[in-house]
Amino acid sequence: MQQDVEEIVAGSGSTFRAGMRVLPAPRRRAILAVYAFCRVVDDVVDGPAPLSERRAGIEAWEAELARTRAGHPETPVGREIALAARAYALPHEEFELVLDGMRMDLDGMVAPSQEVLDAYIRRVAGAVGILSMHVFGAWRGEPSRRFALSLAEALQLTNILRDIEEDAGLGRLYLPAELLDELGIPPSPEAVLSAPALPELRRRLAAR
Repeated sequence: MQQDVEEIVAGSGSTFRAGMRVLPAPRRRAILAVYAFCRVVDDVVDGPAPLSERRAGIEAWEAELARTRAGHPETPVGREIALAARAYALPHEEFELVLDGMRMDLDGMVAPSQEVLDAYIRRVAGAVGILSMHVFGAWRGEPSRRFALSLAEALQLTNILRDIEEDAGLGRLYLPAELLDELGIPPSPEAVLSAPALPELRRRLAAR
């Protein structure tokens, strides 16, 4: 938990940092704090530690979020989030929703219902979209909320379509159960990879 934001972002191998160079320095610092938080909690969930330790890691970040909200964070990332939240009115509950999404992964995401998948996307992607809109100075209330959630859904579904094989290796399958059933694809990470109807499923989800 004690890595600083710059170390986390630099070590992620992501092009995210390059894209954020267009922002003024204070907003860039804030969005990197949001990214670093998402990166570290995602690494907790996807790490090699036993499940009990990964759950404890998420609980530790929940405690840090509570301290951050109260004004006395203990980690470098928490301190950066506190600064960003004050500067750009970031809703703390959106950070908490990200953790709720991480818990859904820990509980096992295998062929969720469409309703569960929508809830997951709202947490892991929609929350980040809303936080980003605040940081970018683009928040205009309900129209901004609808835009952020719609774009976040599109991006998360794209990730799901792109990472079917990688997710299967982690024992996960984010494709909705209703669509799998409609196309006669068994709801298991292993079976879906060789399913003849997988290209059609990809097409339908991409159309959404």
